[in-house]
Amino acid sequence: MGKPAVSRDAFRGLFAFYAAKAHHDHKPEGERSVLKMFGSADDIPDTLLQQWSDRVELLGSETFGRLLDPRVRPITNGNAQYDHASDFLHTLLRDLGQKLQ
Repeated sequence: MGKPAVSRDAFRGLFAFYAAKAHHDHKPEGERSVLKMFGSADDIPDTLLQQWSDRVELLGSETFGRLLDPRVRPITNGNAQYDHASDFLHTLLRDLGQKLQ
């Protein structure tokens, strides 16, 4: 493994950013959904955070950003929901893994 895992607070910050965007765009369903993931981010297993860090390091931040935005956009628009932040992270890691193949 490369770098240490992304901190839980940094990962939660990602959800805070997208919640603010949904609020600004007057998308209350999306804001609620992202805030739900923000709250559940405390319970993400450390192994998932390490996988996130490892895959981002392998792909690079630009490639990662291009994969992240289309995954989050349906959530902030209120068109997709995840029960827990780890569900979202599992989906994202699967997409990142496919990109690495």
